[in-house]
Formats: sequence, C-alpha cells, structure tokens
Amino acid sequence: MKLRALTGVLALVAGMLAVLTGPASAAPTRYEAENATISQGVVESNHTGFSGTGFVNGDNVAGSYTEWTVNASSAGTATIAIRYSNGTTANRPGDVAVNGSVVSAARNFPSTTNWDTWATSTLTAPVNAGSNKIRITATTANGNPNLDYADVEVSSTVTTQYQAENATISQGVVATNHTGFTGTGFVDYVNTVGSYIEWNVSAPVAGSATLAFRYANGTTSDRPMDITVNGTTTNKSFPVTTNWDTWATVSLTANLNAGNNIVRATATTANGGPNVDRLDVTTGTSSDTEKPTSPGQPTCDDANNTDTTIPLDWPPSTDNVGVVAYDIYNLGQQIATAPAPPYTVTGLNASTTYTISVFARDAAGNVSLSSPEVVCHTKAPSGDTPPTKPGTPAISNVTATGATATWTASTDDHGVASYKVRNHATGTVLAAVPGTTASVPLECNTTYTLDVVAVDTINQSSTPSDPSNSFTTPTCGTVPQSPTTVAGSWDVPWDIAWSPDGSQALVTERDTFKVFKVSPTGTKTQVGTVPNVVTTNGEGGLMGVQFSPTWNGTTDQQVFFMHTASEGNRVATMNYTGSALSGYTAILTGIDKNRYHNGGRIRFGPDHYLYVTTGDAQQGSNAPNLSSLNGKILRITKTGAAAPGNPFGTRVWSYGHRNPQGITWDSAGRMWESELGNSAFDELNLIQPGKNYGWPTCEGTCSTSGMTNPKYQWDVSVASPSGIDYVNGALFMAALRGQRLWRIVLNGDNVSSVNSYFNGTYGRLRAVTKVPGANAIWFGSTNSDNNGNGTADVIRRSNIQ
Repeated sequence: MKLRALTGVLALVAGMLAVLTGPASAAPTRYEAENATISQGVVESNHTGFSGTGFVNGDNVAGSYTEWTVNASSAGTATIAIRYSNGTTANRPGDVAVNGSVVSAARNFPSTTNWDTWATSTLTAPVNAGSNKIRITATTANGNPNLDYADVEVSSTVTTQYQAENATISQGVVATNHTGFTGTGFVDYVNTVGSYIEWNVSAPVAGSATLAFRYANGTTSDRPMDITVNGTTTNKSFPVTTNWDTWATVSLTANLNAGNNIVRATATTANGGPNVDRLDVTTGTSSDTEKPTSPGQPTCDDANNTDTTIPLDWPPSTDNVGVVAYDIYNLGQQIATAPAPPYTVTGLNASTTYTISVFARDAAGNVSLSSPEVVCHTKAPSGDTPPTKPGTPAISNVTATGATATWTASTDDHGVASYKVRNHATGTVLAAVPGTTASVPLECNTTYTLDVVAVDTINQSSTPSDPSNSFTTPTCGTVPQSPTTVAGSWDVPWDIAWSPDGSQALVTERDTFKVFKVSPTGTKTQVGTVPNVVTTNGEGGLMGVQFSPTWNGTTDQQVFFMHTASEGNRVATMNYTGSALSGYTAILTGIDKNRYHNGGRIRFGPDHYLYVTTGDAQQGSNAPNLSSLNGKILRITKTGAAAPGNPFGTRVWSYGHRNPQGITWDSAGRMWESELGNSAFDELNLIQPGKNYGWPTCEGTCSTSGMTNPKYQWDVSVASPSGIDYVNGALFMAALRGQRLWRIVLNGDNVSSVNSYFNGTYGRLRAVTKVPGANAIWFGSTNSDNNGNGTADVIRRSNIQ
C-alpha cells in the first residue's frame, strides 16, 4: 500500500487487531552523565558528538564510577541504553549495578575507533517505584569509557487492544449503526443463548492479567455472559448503558499462559450478549530478563545413531532462576525440545547429515546464545525397500508460468511422505507435495518433460517415474534474460545497495565485514570495513547496507548498515565520500542476536524512513511481543527514533515475523516482504502497518483470527527466500535452499503468477536489487557460506524484458 499521511495511518490503526498502549510506548528519559555523581573522573567537552553540555571522562583506575539517580513511576523492568565512546583499541569493561546489585558484570564497552565516535550499549534490569541508583564502575586499570548519557525506559505492564470485529464470531455480525465504537465496527450478538466472540490473546509471561470488555447495552435488562479463559469460566454481568451509543467497561482478572490464550465471551440468556467493541488485555512483564548461559559443546554418538534417531549430550547451562528446556536446531530449523541433557532426537530422516546446535530457555522465556555446533549423521535404513515407482505424470492446464501434473501413487512399507516433481532433463526439483497432484511453476517459452520421485518417511527415494509427454509453455513478457557476470571472487555478498545517483553500488560481505563499491561496469574496490561487527558463526555478521536517500558524497555522506555486535544486532551509520568509509555511530541497539534468525535487511521506503527487518533471535515469543524489537519490521528515522505515524507509537511497523529477509515496494507503494519459515512454508507477505503476520502461531496460511496470511507460500525445499526487489510489474526473489530466482507477477494486492529461473544453475542466491534506470537486476550467490559448497561467489546482471 502507499505510505499515507498521518490521518490515513490513524484511520487504519483504528481498525487493527491489537494496539499497544501504556508504558511500553512511552519515550525513554535521558539522564546526562555530566549531571550524575562522579567518582574519580571529570566532565569534559573536548571531543565532538556528545549530548547535553559534556561527557564524563573517568580516571584510568579500577573502581572509578558514574552513578545516575533514576526515577520510576512504578516498579518494573527498565531498558537502559548507555551511550559511550572508547577511542582506544582495548575493551573498557564496567560493572553495571542497579540499587547496589550488579546486573551486568564486567559489561563490554569495546573500541569505537576514536573518541568522537559514540555507540550505545543496551541492557534491561528491574527497578523500584521511585528513586533508583544506576552505577557503572570500571573493572580494569583502564577505567570506564567516556560516558555521555543513560536513556532509561520503564515498563511494568502492557495493555493490548483486541478489536471484536477481528475476532472469531459465532452467531453475531459486525455492525456500524451506532456511534462511539473504536476500530472498524463492533459485534452485535444474535439474541440467543450460546452466541459468542472468541479472541486469541498473546501474553509475554504467565501470570495474572486484567481483561476489560468495552460494550454497550441499550435495552432495559442485564445481558450476562460467561467469560471463558483457557477453559476456566466466570459469569459476568453486562448491565444497561442507557442507549446503544453509550459504552462502558466490564473487567475481570484471569490467569494467562505465556504465549497464546483463548478468551471467549458467550451469551447465557435468550437476549444474547451486549454489543461488544473490543477487549483490552493488561499483562505484566517478566522481572527476569537474564538469559541462561550458552550450553556447552554438544556431542553425538554416531555408533548408536539409527536411521531416525540421534542420541545427544551437552554440558548444561546455568541461569539465575533455572533452565526449563533446551531447543535443538539443525542449522536454522528447530527439530526438538529437550527437558535436559542427555536427549535422543527422534523423527529424523535416514542417511542425512545434521548440523546441530542447542539453546537453553528459562521459565521467563529468555533464550541463551547458541552452543557450539556438532555434525551428526543418521544411518541408512536396514532391510527396507524404497517406494515403488510413481505413475507417469499427466500434464494439464499449461500456462506461460506453470502447469498441473497428476500421477498415480507409489506404495511403501513405511509410507510415502512426499513427491518431488522434477525437470526430467536436469533433475531439478520444481515442486514438492504430499499428494499426487501438483501445480508446478515453470519458465516461460520453455520445453519440458517432467518426472516424479516418491520419498518415504525414512527419506528413501523411489526410482523416478517415466517422463511425461513433452510440452512447451507460451511466451510471456518481463522475464529474466541470460545473466552476465558483474564481479566475482566474493565471500558471502549479503546485500547490494545503489547510490541515489546510480553511479555505484555498495556491497557488504557478511563474514569478512568488508564493504566494496562496484561500478555499473563491474569494477570492484574495497572502501572500508565496518567496525564493531562480530560473527555468530551462522547467519549474523555484516548484513544490510543502504544509502541515505539524499546521499551525494559531500553535504550528505550517510550510509547505513545493520550488523551483529557484541551485545546484539545494531543499525549504525558511517560517512562515505564515494571512495572511503569513516566514522561510526550506532543509532539503534537492543535487538537480540543469535546464531540464526537475525533478519538484517534495511531499506529506505518511499517516505524516506528506514525500514529494518529483525529476526526472532530463535525465541518465538519475541515475534508477537510488541515490547520486543525482534521478529519485527521496524520503521525509524535517521537517528534511530520511532518514525512519525508508526501504528503503536514505537519503532514497530509490523510484527509476528520469524526471520524477515527481503523488503521492497511496488509501483503503487505497496510494501512486500520475503520471510524464512521453519520446516513447512516460506512466505511472501504484503506488509501493512500494525498487522500480526502470525509467527509462532502460524507458519504459512492459517485460520487463526487476527493473523495476516501470506499472499503466497512455498515449500521450504524450493525457496528459503532472501533478497527481493520489484521490476516492471513483478517481484524477483532470491532462494537459498531452492537455488533459484523466483519471478512473482503481481495483480494489485495479490499474486497473479509465480515461476522460477536459473534453477540450480548458480547455487544459493541471496542478494537481489534493481539496477537504477534500467529494467534489470543484479543478484548475488552465497555458495561460500556454511551451507554452501565453498566456491567463491559471483554477482550477476540479468535484464528483465
């Protein structure tokens, strides 16, 4: 959709499922260091870029400290953002204490390159109502870094609004014939016993919550209802409100589970329920914000593996409260949850290599950083036969971009799990389905024969079916042409961004942290390295890059990066003259990191605000939690603040994302996003402000009320999408695991057709960007990463015509 003026956004927000109110959307309070209590240090102003009237330069001794007095209106969890500068080459750690208790021991304050470059270190800690003391004490003889300020934001409760018209309704209708409602309408119950409204309510932590129902009752008699929360029922009176235009609130207290909860309001008399406008849910936030330590090195006993199981063991984690579970991942996909080590993972595929890492989780939902990885192997099945050969596929409904294939089923002693439809000439998998009919995406103006392979539940494949009859798809327009090489010898080129004048592109390398400029003709020159970047030995490192929309190399030199740092993921800005990078300022921190699920794409929208994709950091509860920056698309200003008109008054633009990757806008200003699923479906989403895109409740399309379904979904075996861009009526989306370029033709808000190109030709594809002033794209491979085959990567150009 086009980004609208503020009034348009507010009108849309009124009809959204959930609106965050209260403390979570309040701006932080800034406490300047020069106004704090200083022990062994002085206030100075001999460096640039500080806030207020100066900064604190602590003495180079252990024990020197700066202490702020911070006021909180209520007890709760404080987010503390400490702005500092460290112009040396050595880390300057300090103990961060709140009210005398150390909440972060020897917290890292790494080098910021020079004393004029500032960064932010963010942590959370419990605070009391009233006055609190926050102290940073140097733990080495080098003293603290220079300290500019502490931004403190306290959240004790979160209120989320769930509109009735977006809930599940049984025997009721959405109406607008009375005034004073919020959202896009209200629910008018049918006058009968048993009519109900049911909401899916998400809670960040388990515990007591306040449920407030906004209603109107214009009759002369009470309309009582049973309020059922996760199966526990309380009858509540909904008395007369004088008329149908007068609204009141009935509240009750209920216990909610962490994650999803079902709340139902059921009429108990023949009069039905009152008119219901919305449900407001007020929940507490967890006082436990400390993550468990990382589990130790996992081991697997290959000698005792079977074709479907792997016995695992690992040194356990520790936690300030206690570890309740361990999540086990194969690369970025969760495959099991264990109560404690040792644990045998079951339900695996035979003859398969698994790269396993383990993550600890506590009762508050805090998830540790990753354990080291271990490579394990399931055995080949013994005494088993593969599925029988499927029948020859019959082809029908041939269009320029696809066809329908139908075949007779295979049989197998373990059962057939899926069928793969392949290009018979190349063996490339074009579709994977559980049944015996598939809609197969194809390239335009291409001759095909197809075959089918059956796969059983222990991962054995059948002999391919006999090939289908040959057929040719019709010609269509706006398709990728044979690529030419732009530049080679890359090490995981993660993102490509063109300068506003189209004179050059910047390319980031994820694992080397280097930045290169590339001319339109392919000349490649390193222009710098982004400081403060660390790897996660997975999907983190140096990721997104983007020019300021008004960059010219002189009066505006800003370029922006998203990268993994010591404390989490950051958005930072540097100066770029057109030939060299310099300076560094972190503008947004507080985004959790993990080995996988780090998001990383940044793009300026048509409104000139910066959109940022963040993964859930392998903690699914982050995605629906509006107080978390993870599992979101954020919309911020150039300074990192929440952009005006955001739906919740915070940096959040949309939520419920697992690992959003590519973002782009079509010619009508609609925003599109590609997203990595877990084990079932990858997604293409039309992004609208304030919408919940379902994770972790939904993966792909689902019928859960309040969740926004994707516009298209793929089996993970043929997609695992990353970069995406729009050219002349179609989206072009890179696929990692699928090793292809997807072409997605749009028809307004919907997808018209989908087909793919270069299937398996160039390996894993990640970066895609339109060439300025041309119907063409650049796209980059990513075969040199930990999931690839180790070959150097290449950026190629394909004309779209």
